[in-house]
Amino acid sequence: MSPDSHATGSVVPEPSFNVIMVGSLTMPGGLRFERHSHPVHQLNWATDGVITVTATGGTWVLPSARALWIPADVEHSTAAIGPAVMRSVYFPPRSCPVDWAEPTVIAVGPLLGELIDHLSRDDLAPDARARAEAVVFDLLEPVSVTTVQLPTPADQRARAVADALRANPADDRDLASWGRVTGASERTLARLFVAGTGMTFGHWRAQNRMCAALPLLAEGTAVGTVARKVGYGTASAFVAAFRRAFGVSPGSYFARPR
Repeated sequence: MSPDSHATGSVVPEPSFNVIMVGSLTMPGGLRFERHSHPVHQLNWATDGVITVTATGGTWVLPSARALWIPADVEHSTAAIGPAVMRSVYFPPRSCPVDWAEPTVIAVGPLLGELIDHLSRDDLAPDARARAEAVVFDLLEPVSVTTVQLPTPADQRARAVADALRANPADDRDLASWGRVTGASERTLARLFVAGTGMTFGHWRAQNRMCAALPLLAEGTAVGTVARKVGYGTASAFVAAFRRAFGVSPGSYFARPR
């Protein structure tokens, strides 16, 4: 069964089933499923590669060590940063002991990964499936991960700055310099960023750099290289900024649980 209604020939499970169902999809880099929802709970996990999920105003970058629990009927979009294999695990709400109302990041260790693979089999006896499912629920362990929120300003002048920085997060021009490019004053641009995103320009730029850094880190790019690519002069400055944003070091963020 394919994991998403936007994939050709796929099937989205209806709430009538009573067991955990597992779908798998090989995704080329750049493939994106636009906003949609399911009538069942879903766990999105990349067994290989990195996926992103956007829901409820936040974006999660998910290497194989992390999966995202998406409650039933919550709209979300999913994308592959590079080539990826995505496993979607579906849980019928009426028989599911988990009742998280918001998207929740789950740590995926080797045992949980093996159990998901086990439950993808079509030949499991009902009692064997029931035992495996019970263990899966025991292993759904939330981890504290800060989401990256990066709204786009509505005003076209501020939006032009945001688009340029998304394309090149290492660009370190200040608002006065951007003002000369867009025809707006420094003060006007500062006001437009706060009004359009809820963030100061400096905060938005820092968030943008983290958005650009996460996929690179997930692909195994060296921290020093990532730092330069997203606009930090040294690896230590980048690591400090990463800790401010996420509360942990890049290595801890992507470490696979034992």
